Amino acid sequence: MRAFAFLLLLMLVPVCAKAQGDIHRCIGADGIPVFTDRACADVNAKPALPAPASTASAPASASTSQPPAVTCATDVQQLKQAVIDAFADRKPNRLAGLMLWSGDEKDAAVADIRLFTRLMSHPLLSVQSEPASSSSASADGGDADASQLSLSASPNQTPAHGDALIVQTESDDGSGTGEQTRFDVVHRSGCVWLQLQ
Repeated sequence: MRAFAFLLLLMLVPVCAKAQGDIHRCIGADGIPVFTDRACADVNAKPALPAPASTASAPASASTSQPPAVTCATDVQQLKQAVIDAFADRKPNRLAGLMLWSGDEKDAAVADIRLFTRLMSHPLLSVQSEPASSSSASADGGDADASQLSLSASPNQTPAHGDALIVQTESDDGSGTGEQTRFDVVHRSGCVWLQLQ
């Protein structure tokens, strides 16, 4: 009798292990990742990863409402376009994803994201890339005022050939003038990043 019960128990182990192994990664209706043992549709969510294409007859140009996966920019033009896209979507976290965060404290990171939120509350006027020669000349000039933030690389990080990205938004005072925010551009691990101090 004991042997029969033991064999029955051994047969149930693979069934239990299979039931515990299926964890689904989903995105909830509010955009927050959800991990569940049930199907994503059961918890009012969508699968985080697209289902693999099982047939070749699926249309190759199927459009989706979701933006493409965020990857790092490989040149300054891609970085500039990614900044424009972040402003168009009014998503400070998307802009934060373009930053090279090197050991920032929690409070500093929160303050930076609040800065991005404030910047995005105003219309974007322009995003310009500035090559090394004019970047160093304007950084040495004394014509910066309180509305212009100079965000430079830390001493252990060097900007990519001294390039900078200048984001110009409408100012807070409603005067019609623009407020400039400068970011150094840094190459790291084959990507181009915005650098904060």
